[in-house]
Amino acid sequence: MAALIVILVIVVLAGLITTGRSLRVVQQFEQGIVFRFGRVLPGVRGPGLTAINPFTDRLQKVNMQIIAMGVPAQEGITRDNVSVRVDAVVYFRVVDPIKAVVNVQNYMFAVSQQAQTSLRSIIGQSEMDQLLAERDTVNRELRRIIDEPTEGPWGIRVERVEIKDVNLPEGMKRSMSRQAEAERERRARIITADGEYQASKRLAAAANVMARDPAALQLRLLQTVVEVASERNSTLVMPIPVELLRFFERMAPPGEQEEAVPPPPVDTGDQEVAQAEAAISKAPIPAAGGPAASPGIPPATVPELDESAAPLPDESAPRGDGSAADGDEPAPRAAKKTD
Repeated sequence: MAALIVILVIVVLAGLITTGRSLRVVQQFEQGIVFRFGRVLPGVRGPGLTAINPFTDRLQKVNMQIIAMGVPAQEGITRDNVSVRVDAVVYFRVVDPIKAVVNVQNYMFAVSQQAQTSLRSIIGQSEMDQLLAERDTVNRELRRIIDEPTEGPWGIRVERVEIKDVNLPEGMKRSMSRQAEAERERRARIITADGEYQASKRLAAAANVMARDPAALQLRLLQTVVEVASERNSTLVMPIPVELLRFFERMAPPGEQEEAVPPPPVDTGDQEVAQAEAAISKAPIPAAGGPAASPGIPPATVPELDESAAPLPDESAPRGDGSAADGDEPAPRAAKKTD
């Protein structure tokens, strides 16, 4: 009776062990591959509880999530001969678990090596400005290079590749800083010159308005006197009052007429300033050695000579070389004296 109980306990334990080895749990983000005597069975096991033969089958789980793997920094020389150090990050996932397990021994290590070599290749094919400014284009090209040998044979799809950092030599950084500083200085000079031009146009318009009415000029003079007198330790000397000059003007004889004063130029105001700004933005850069044309100022024209108005030379007058005019007989030459 005791032996029967021992045998029964052994059978129950063996059944539990066999049941435990035959049942497997596959997670939602995994897929299972069944090997029977070392050969892959067709199809994969989905998530959930699955049963296998514990004596002949072996289940291997494959993670189907997207994996983010950092690529170590790679040094290289760009197409414009600049030494850079670039690192990146690769996002990939397994799309065919059978190929990822059977065709490559360690797909994580294989993808890492492929990303490093592709990163060196893309550094040599690109220029420094592309690595700094055109990151999207470089990322797409790098993803294509990495994904080409991995998706078909290995069953791994590269979802995205991003360049994290581009390290430049210190000398190149200083050169770029000087270039940026020169560009900002150029813009500041252009803005200053534009402001001076607009201020000169405003002053010219104000001068035109004040020239039309002498009282406005006198009021401006008095305002300047008030501003100067408001300062401390200031002495203002006015030898001739303005009213005295106006008295002499009114006492001038009626026969004397003042010289004709040309009309003041038309004040175009904001319209002329807007045209000047458009001319400055569209003005081409003059070639080296050539004359620089001022924006918005027309070139000076040279008046043509009227040949009909020029005085004709007197034909009867002797020429400077001693020859006579056309139609006159030449003067007789003095005979040489002979011994």
